[in-house]
Amino acid sequence: MDRQSVNAPLGQSEQFLNFQQQVSRAAKVNRSVLVVGERGSGKELAASRLHYLSDRWQQKLITVNCAALPPSLIETELFGYEEGAFTGATKKRKGRFEEAEGGTLFLDEIGLIPLEVQEKILRVVEYGTFERVGSSKTYEVDVRIIGATNTDLPALCEQGKFKEDLLDRLSFEVLFLPPLRERGDDILLLADYFASKMALECAQTEMPTFSEPIKKQLLSYRWPGNVRELKNVIERAVYRSDSPLIETIEFNPFRNPYEGEKEGEGILLGTDFNLDGYEEAKKELDITYLKKALTLFDGNQKEAAKAMNLSYDQFRGLYRKYKEVLENSKI
Repeated sequence: MDRQSVNAPLGQSEQFLNFQQQVSRAAKVNRSVLVVGERGSGKELAASRLHYLSDRWQQKLITVNCAALPPSLIETELFGYEEGAFTGATKKRKGRFEEAEGGTLFLDEIGLIPLEVQEKILRVVEYGTFERVGSSKTYEVDVRIIGATNTDLPALCEQGKFKEDLLDRLSFEVLFLPPLRERGDDILLLADYFASKMALECAQTEMPTFSEPIKKQLLSYRWPGNVRELKNVIERAVYRSDSPLIETIEFNPFRNPYEGEKEGEGILLGTDFNLDGYEEAKKELDITYLKKALTLFDGNQKEAAKAMNLSYDQFRGLYRKYKEVLENSKI
């Protein structure tokens, strides 16, 4: 693979461009880098660019997803083992450090690595040496480490779950990926990109477009799953739509259409209701909308107000009015 074959990330926002500039600068320095970001925000893509923009780009980039491995297997995965090292070890096997010789080792979810394995990684960082499991022979290795996490590593150090010495060695540079909700119109740029790719996959003859209400929903949603979630939402909307104009979108694919009436729907939407129940119905409507907005935006009142097309003061007034009910509902 060469540098031109690396997929360029999409984005035009100031936050995104600043991050890409930081990646380009850090790539050229032969030191360890930590990439911190929420799930789905593109940590693996950032690690790939750090490698292919570095002087090691012609060598291998080896990826280890520490979240996908049981703690008991991480050591053998990273350092390999000798024949007979444990039951089932019928022949020796190289670890990922050896496979990445001269290149880059990307440790995704690095905060999940057990302390005893962290000790061996620290030795590699400091001295460039290690032993395979079941061997006393010392091997030398030249590898650049890139770690990624969505957890607070300094906090893990305080809890005794991560070695401070290792964190010091790995954090020559710490890059924070901007969450999608902070990237403004990049959301629509990415939505168009994912929509066009899905349309081609579905053999649609016209490229999809989004209605203005849908654009507003995309921009106001908080995207807890970031770019990965956006991709799923857009692809689902395109394949379900009978028209190139996307006018319906589903953020929660687990919404059960057979659950029956929700709180408030009996009075608000049922056919059998008393006209003298207007005040109670209005109260239920207010509470239902407040709950929905606060849940959707993880309790962020400013974002919830924006989604409901209310000013922040209007939203706060409603919230204070029903504060006791909302707090009892753990919102």
